[in-house]
Amino acid sequence: MNDIPTRASAVIVGAGIVGNGLACHLARLGWRDVVLVDKGPMPNPGGSTGHASNFIFPIEYSKMMMELTRDSTEQYKALGVFTESGGIEVARTAERMEELRRRGSAARAWGIPAQHLSPAEVAKLVPYLDESVILGGLYFPTVGVVDSLRAGTLMREEAQRLGALAVLAGTEVLGIETASGGRAGRRVATVRTTKGDIDTDCCVICCGVWSPRIAAMAGAHIPLTPIVHQMISVGPVPLFAGTTGEIAYPIVRDVDTNMYERQHGGDMEVGSYAHRPIIVDPGDIPSIDAAVLSPTEMPFSQDDFDPQLAQALELMPDLLGDERVGIRYAINGLISMTPDGHPALGETPEVSGLWSAAASWIKEGPGISRAVAQWISGAVPKIDVHEADISRFHAHQRTTAHVTARAREGFNKMYGIVHPAEQWESGRPLRLSPAYDRERDLGAVFIETAGWERPNWYASNENLLQRYSGRLMPREAEWESRWWSPIINAEHLAMRDACGLIDLSAFAVLDITGPGALAAVQSAAVAQLDVPAGRVVYTSLLDEAGGFRADLTIMRLGQQAFRVVTGGATGMMDKQWLRGLLPADGSAQLSDATSSWATFGVWGPNARTVLQAVTDSDLTRGGFPFATCREVEIGGVTVLASRISYVGELGWELYVPIEQGARVWDTIWAAGVPHGLVPVGIGVYGTTGRLEKGYRAYGAELEADYNLVEAGMTRPKVKAEPFRGKDAYLAQRAEPPCAVLCTLTVDDHRCAAGTLRYMLGGEPILTPAGEPLVDARGRHSYVTSAGSGPSVGKHLLMAYLPAEHAREGNRLAVEYMAEQYPVTIAVAGSTPLFDPENARVRS
Repeated sequence: MNDIPTRASAVIVGAGIVGNGLACHLARLGWRDVVLVDKGPMPNPGGSTGHASNFIFPIEYSKMMMELTRDSTEQYKALGVFTESGGIEVARTAERMEELRRRGSAARAWGIPAQHLSPAEVAKLVPYLDESVILGGLYFPTVGVVDSLRAGTLMREEAQRLGALAVLAGTEVLGIETASGGRAGRRVATVRTTKGDIDTDCCVICCGVWSPRIAAMAGAHIPLTPIVHQMISVGPVPLFAGTTGEIAYPIVRDVDTNMYERQHGGDMEVGSYAHRPIIVDPGDIPSIDAAVLSPTEMPFSQDDFDPQLAQALELMPDLLGDERVGIRYAINGLISMTPDGHPALGETPEVSGLWSAAASWIKEGPGISRAVAQWISGAVPKIDVHEADISRFHAHQRTTAHVTARAREGFNKMYGIVHPAEQWESGRPLRLSPAYDRERDLGAVFIETAGWERPNWYASNENLLQRYSGRLMPREAEWESRWWSPIINAEHLAMRDACGLIDLSAFAVLDITGPGALAAVQSAAVAQLDVPAGRVVYTSLLDEAGGFRADLTIMRLGQQAFRVVTGGATGMMDKQWLRGLLPADGSAQLSDATSSWATFGVWGPNARTVLQAVTDSDLTRGGFPFATCREVEIGGVTVLASRISYVGELGWELYVPIEQGARVWDTIWAAGVPHGLVPVGIGVYGTTGRLEKGYRAYGAELEADYNLVEAGMTRPKVKAEPFRGKDAYLAQRAEPPCAVLCTLTVDDHRCAAGTLRYMLGGEPILTPAGEPLVDARGRHSYVTSAGSGPSVGKHLLMAYLPAEHAREGNRLAVEYMAEQYPVTIAVAGSTPLFDPENARVRS
């Protein structure tokens, strides 16, 4: 295979750990005639793989990233390039100690061993650490280091042995030509290189910091930016002189200073994420010939590192302060950062056949390679990687301004104490509802979803606190009170008593039209979509393995017209998925109408009274049944009203032309206030209202690891028409569930210190004796969603439990901040705690 091929089944651009791993996994899946291109030499072509510190901590708050890291570690072990050393995160502050307790709970939720240590216990494992500087640590015994260049070489060589791979080192990509076709309208046709052109239907960009530049050749965007991570290597360290192998002591992450220290043979590496964010334009990365070390090893800026070196000396004075130890190597190493910190994986929305496997680190590289190889091959990846799907990015999130702003903001959060509800601050406000000014005047506390400013609660409702005193479940601890207010619970109760007005303009609105529209939605949805015009259908979309791909509503607006309404955060992924299911003959079209419509929700016992006052349309139970939609006139504006509810109350979603949204808001407001109408935030819509009703959420309860049967969402019948994932779904229905989604109530919130504590999600569910719950498929039980249930007076948790434990009244425990709290299974299945007969919704 020494001849330069003119045709390839796939061209992989980039021979780092991901590119080499991808070549190997494609070869194992039976691919042949794959070409790997890199402008650098082998085995180290000059990318980030060559200068990475190469250690792996297993803990992540993202389940996806944890699983990718776990899979990568297993692959490194199989290759014989992994050395287990253990690792410790140390705390200098009380705030960090609490964070380590939280991280310990998160680790146990995923089945990762972790142990809390006193300062003396830390010093016993790391004798060169000054224990007086720290308050304690969290020890992960399975931390280790890898030889990533050796791993890449072994994987590349395996692909070559299988006769699947041609390697073109020292070869630069000059362009990517496209042709008409594919679901994006343009498809990959040819990769032009300095050694000749290669025709292909599949090109995968795995070149890290260069990825945006390569994607732009085809007219696509990979939203990442190169950013500097500083690292020095000091030595020789006398203590390490007798070390056999690369490492003998645990790696230390000094997370309060955004630093790490790790032994590397006779030297000590010290890395920092504490310095100022240093963005580098992909076009400014030097060529191989111009680079002093390698293109991704930039000149060291000493002034940026000096404060961190002082902090490292404070933690390890005897080792780093030894006059025999000097700086032997210092770089500003380039790494890739996306706007949300996750990788960018999948087929680009702009060009069919152009795939991204970018923004990966060493710790998840082989796992990403395996997942993307499965994906490209038409299989469902064994690890659910939807959080990293490149199609998740909206247009504004692909702009240079957004990418660089979020990278600057996110860089110093690498080791930060990041709250689960933490909000980004850069680039705001950007996408505004037509009611934004009204909401701001009402004291809205905004959170962001897909660029939209969404009220979480309203300061103007502070007067409700006295009305509902004693029912608000106040939170004493600062951590649980952050990004939360008792006003949320007061708004919830006011809505239940009278009526609430909620701004839902962040919804993604996708219209599917044409003669083939019915066939398109039928092929995607589990539910029957061949329904009369005016029907609203709630449905799941599945992948081929029967896992959840989306959870949304579809309105049939006419014989050849359907409107899909989905969450703003997942809207672009759903758009890409649905676009791929359109008939090949072009008989159906998909258009993104999100920016054309404002969406308001009006719910509560008085919702009908309020809306009937502003429209002549018949809103009676018989005149406007549940799960139907139609156009009505409100304040002189034609509005599409959909009678559906995600909060368990009578009411409607109202879709309003965006330029007329403020008028409709004002009309409803004026009519509603005399009937008790209050503005209600997303804190009610997304948490308290849905948890009381047991409504599942995509990305929380609904994910690819679980299925409709386990989620308690099966329908009495399966429609005759084919749909994606149907065979798997039928097989799931034929077997008893391995796990059951349950709603649990917390019986006692008081911690050992006497403070009431409230779980936020992600915590492990245990037996009363403290043993982990693991189902027959090896899945650990953990809290998928958590929040107040003001109407039932309980803090509610949702979790999948092994079927043998899923019995109402069964008592278990939840671990939070390293303490256990008693819980009771209130519901095993989908029957809601609040209004179990659903009388309110259908009244």
